[in-house]
Amino acid sequence: MYFLNLVHIYLNKMKKNLYSLFFSLMMLISSINSFGQGDQIRQSQKSSITQYVGDNTQITINYSRPAVKGRVIWGEMVPYGLASPDKYSKGKSFPWRAGANENTTIELNNEVEIEGFSIPSGKYSIHMIPSETDWIIIFNKNNNQWGSFSYDESADALRVRVTPIDSDFEEFLTYGFGNITDNSVVAFLHWENLKVPFKIKL
Repeated sequence: MYFLNLVHIYLNKMKKNLYSLFFSLMMLISSINSFGQGDQIRQSQKSSITQYVGDNTQITINYSRPAVKGRVIWGEMVPYGLASPDKYSKGKSFPWRAGANENTTIELNNEVEIEGFSIPSGKYSIHMIPSETDWIIIFNKNNNQWGSFSYDESADALRVRVTPIDSDFEEFLTYGFGNITDNSVVAFLHWENLKVPFKIKL
């Protein structure tokens, strides 16, 4: 009887040790997976640029930077007009996200004019409809989505029409500011051999 009790105690201890070992292994696998996912390098890295105009007007553009990688961008990788519907857009045509990954956004701490049209302070997503001649730039109130797949025209704050200009080659999509005066600045998207400018004025 004593021997049977010893065997029973031993088996119970073994069972507990196996449970502990199994739990530890699961935690280790989970940690490795989490580390691997967090360690991935984005193909289109995040970037941000800020410009001040006048006394205290701050303009910040947050975006991701895809690379050309030998591709034809305008009219091919980025189609002219709206992109064709796909499974991610739930069957709806949609504009270009004007960057990569999450929404490209512009944040304004004061009301300004963009291409002569007033827009209140706030944070807006930027979308674009390219063409071979002029482009439509859209500033939309929804600013935390992935790309333009869920773009909702009813949330547009402003649409402006601009003319792109030929420029030096730029491998990585970038946003910048130029033509800075006391009360205005020209923001622009620059990628491949094209710049898309839009004037911001107090």
